[in-house]
Amino acid sequence: MSASRRSGTTDELGPEGPDGPDGPDGPDDSGAGGPDGTRGPDLLAALLDGMDAALCAFDADGVVTHWNREAERILGWTAAEAVGRHGLAGWAVRSADAEEVEGRLLSAMQAPGRQVHEFALLTKDGGRVLVRTQSAAVRGPDGKPAGVYCAFSEVHAQIDLERSIALSEALFEDASWGVVLVDVDLRPAVVNAHAARALGTGRTSVLGRPLGELLAAGVEELESALTHVLAEGAPPAPAEIWVSVRTPEGEKRRCWLSGFVRLASPLAEEPVPLGVGWLFQDVTEAKQGEQEASLLRFRTNQLHRAARAAAECEDPAEAATVHLDFALAGFADHAVLDRVAGGAMADGAPGPVRLVRVAETPMGAPGPSRLGGRAGLPARYAAGHPALQCVERAGSVRASAGSVAAEQARTWAVARQWPGDTVHVLCSVLRSRGRTLGVVTFLRGGGRNQFERSDSLYAEDVAVRIAVALDLAEVVALAGRADDAGE
Repeated sequence: MSASRRSGTTDELGPEGPDGPDGPDGPDDSGAGGPDGTRGPDLLAALLDGMDAALCAFDADGVVTHWNREAERILGWTAAEAVGRHGLAGWAVRSADAEEVEGRLLSAMQAPGRQVHEFALLTKDGGRVLVRTQSAAVRGPDGKPAGVYCAFSEVHAQIDLERSIALSEALFEDASWGVVLVDVDLRPAVVNAHAARALGTGRTSVLGRPLGELLAAGVEELESALTHVLAEGAPPAPAEIWVSVRTPEGEKRRCWLSGFVRLASPLAEEPVPLGVGWLFQDVTEAKQGEQEASLLRFRTNQLHRAARAAAECEDPAEAATVHLDFALAGFADHAVLDRVAGGAMADGAPGPVRLVRVAETPMGAPGPSRLGGRAGLPARYAAGHPALQCVERAGSVRASAGSVAAEQARTWAVARQWPGDTVHVLCSVLRSRGRTLGVVTFLRGGGRNQFERSDSLYAEDVAVRIAVALDLAEVVALAGRADDAGE
């Protein structure tokens, strides 16, 4: 490569044809460097100066032939100051290090592939910059080394890039939480293994599908969050989102602690949204534990308050309704209290069971339960009624209308002597001194969940207190009648 072509960044390494720089017919005065009329040197200069990495090149003698703008930005030396210099000693590299540095760079001419090195370069103002270089040989028309090019960047920038790549790979391979990249159409574009398992599908089958096909509930809230992030950016804190996931085993309700980040292209002049990075962790068990603990504290407080209020009642029967009223808060919509006709029933007593209504909560405006109303009248329960089953088994019974139309649910409730809006029922037996006194029935409407096992335990605690109060009321009534007879 001749020295006459080492005047700036528009010089070329190895583009000459087999008959010299201007081809077999001498100089080309047309100025065309390609089929579109662009001059070759101008195109090469534009490409070099547009690179994100710094680039310099040397000929076979170690003379600098190319120096782009990124190299100027990092070191401060302009192309006019750099091109034409022999080696880097004394200006871009300390003289003491120049022999080693230049030897490592120029050795790339004799080595296959690219060589990677790290060393310190000098800036124009006397500072030092640690760079990472990739150098490779430039071959001439005869295939022999004609020089070497060296692309370099600041080590910290390279490390940042490598960290970003390593982080991305780790998130999508080894992360213990779900990572989903959602495009601007709110469809999953990339999904890691953990997220695929949480969504109940494979990593590839989920791609491009609407979220509504994966989730049975919670889709609106999730899509609203994604849309907000695209428009406004990431929220200040993670959000808890409850969803129902469609799985081969059925729908599963899960709570995902979700964080969101907006993704934008780093190559655009203005930020262009590419989608949203959604990271989530399943916290269902923890949230359910918190909810159960909170519910347990509330119910324990209710039992305590009910006991204190009932202790102030002169009439034990009124104390029973006090326990009933306190139990309803956050637990059921209505309740009815039935006693065994003719007094308490011993275990194994023969004959059919008949129940008499003692008290019930008001069906209209809210208020305290009252004794009376239909008190003393037999409850017209058909055979197999949950209340009768409860007495016969001496244990709790749960019943539900199921997922039926509103009119069918109303017919189901009315046929069992309950309010028409009843959908879920829990009956608990009243036991005291080894005898069955009756049954308390808690009723829920369609806006509530079915009664669960934990609800049965709470209802049994309430039933024990009601049974003691009713038993005491019976003892007091017998004592009163005995006193009247004695007089």
